Amino acid sequence: MKQLTSSVENYEAAFINLIDYLGEYEFALGGNWEYDHGYFDRYLDHEHKVWLRIPFQVTHGTFDGDSDDCDAVVKLGSPFVLKHLYNDGLDLSADTMVVKALVDQFQSPVDKDAPVEPEWVEKAKALLSKVEQGLPH
Repeated sequence: MKQLTSSVENYEAAFINLIDYLGEYEFALGGNWEYDHGYFDRYLDHEHKVWLRIPFQVTHGTFDGDSDDCDAVVKLGSPFVLKHLYNDGLDLSADTMVVKALVDQFQSPVDKDAPVEPEWVEKAKALLSKVEQGLPH
């Protein structure tokens, strides 16, 4: 993981405005959100192994993912780049039980925090710079 310095840190706005704005840059709400925090995620590679992630905290209002009832105001945290490495072949240790396959059909990363090459950090910085320029101040 590589932490990035950015002017988006501490930026506060309505969640629905941010998800719409960041969606223009192909960011999406990460699947591991909670009611008080979450992440805006954007893949940087075609394999979806390298990600630019912008964390946020809910400062007030109700946050329920990207539902229409969301009136949350969120404060952005410090962006970072992370890389997940997966096995390219079959997961030979995978359990073949049908129930397990329905619940857990994807393998876990071999390394959830693999080293991030400089090219991905530079790509993330360039994308982040575009995002920063369009944020209302």
